[in-house]
Amino acid sequence: MKETILVKCGEIVLKGLNRSSFEAILMKNIKKALKNFGSFKVSAIQSTIYVEPLFELENYDEIVNRLSKVFGIVAISRACQCEKSIESIKALLPTYLKEVLKNAKTFKVCAKRSDKKFPLTSPQIANEIGAFILENFPNLSVDIHNPEIVVTIEIRDLFAFIRAGEIRGAGGMPIGSNGRATLMLSGGIDSPVAGYMVAKRGMELDAVHFFSYPYTSERAKLKVIDLAKQLSFYTNRINLFIVPFTKIQEEIRKNCPDELFTLIMRRFMMKISEKIALNNHSFALITGESIGQVASQTIMSLAVTDNAVNIPVFRPVIGMDKEEIIAYARKIGTYETSILPYQDCCTVFTPKHPKTKPSIEEVITAEQVLDIETLIEEAFLGTMLMIIPERKRKNKQ
Repeated sequence: MKETILVKCGEIVLKGLNRSSFEAILMKNIKKALKNFGSFKVSAIQSTIYVEPLFELENYDEIVNRLSKVFGIVAISRACQCEKSIESIKALLPTYLKEVLKNAKTFKVCAKRSDKKFPLTSPQIANEIGAFILENFPNLSVDIHNPEIVVTIEIRDLFAFIRAGEIRGAGGMPIGSNGRATLMLSGGIDSPVAGYMVAKRGMELDAVHFFSYPYTSERAKLKVIDLAKQLSFYTNRINLFIVPFTKIQEEIRKNCPDELFTLIMRRFMMKISEKIALNNHSFALITGESIGQVASQTIMSLAVTDNAVNIPVFRPVIGMDKEEIIAYARKIGTYETSILPYQDCCTVFTPKHPKTKPSIEEVITAEQVLDIETLIEEAFLGTMLMIIPERKRKNKQ
């Protein structure tokens, strides 16, 4: 009995003449996601991707769970492969689905016939196999509206497949199909969710974190590294840039109006992130800002920070409230890390009465007392790069 994993694609099937290039990217991402499990043959036929283990496999559940985090996949099923005949299907089905069917009470059969030369139509296949299951599993009855188990028989060009149930995938577009963007990763709840949502549209992620030692602790940095690792389950790899930011914050505090501190700080963050992004072939920034959540996220404040850069700024959670963002964070597994009580640099020197309706002109005038270019260059040159997950070094022979 040969078992295969069937992967159903989402938007890729709508890509017309470009579909094969998107499928190629997705298959490459699947191989990357499964590289620690062993070798697999991955192929695309008739809008379905086949993942076939090239070894005796036992940990299917772990593999399906890993695939469920690969963008571009909408559903994953374990399936038994057999010859294209009703006799072969009947021979294998009772053994393959025994554990699933013996513990259920209701079922229905769904048949999909891609090979139109097969002698039975889809309804005829469903009726034939449904009757066979009733004969062999007297505990079952048919419920076409709300069954516990859906048994699916697929008749394809080369083989037939038997399966029961499927796991939802992450959806979206394959990572690498829509360029690269740079996430400003603070360590809070919002920014990892923002990164996830943009990555879901097929964008590779870099991330920038601003570290203000000794005002922020080493644990705060480790927290952000953990968040990047959690995001990397969806993105394959993240280049995490950790920027020394203490001097810039101290200079702003010493020389600029207190009520404009956060806005000027955010403009520095944007400028440094843009410089890192362009240096690494990334052409957009991502932030976790939501309208009105804090003083620096009013419409006028966002206009001031956007004015600091010349590349697009994506804010995918801009219209979401906190509860919606938290729900996403729980879903993707970043929430518990995000709420660890280690402050990031955005909480350092926070003014008591920040300005909520600033003008671009007054902020630019206020920051002119600083040596902006020198401060940015020093921070840029002091930036540390981490590859998440960490690359394993090969032993020298």
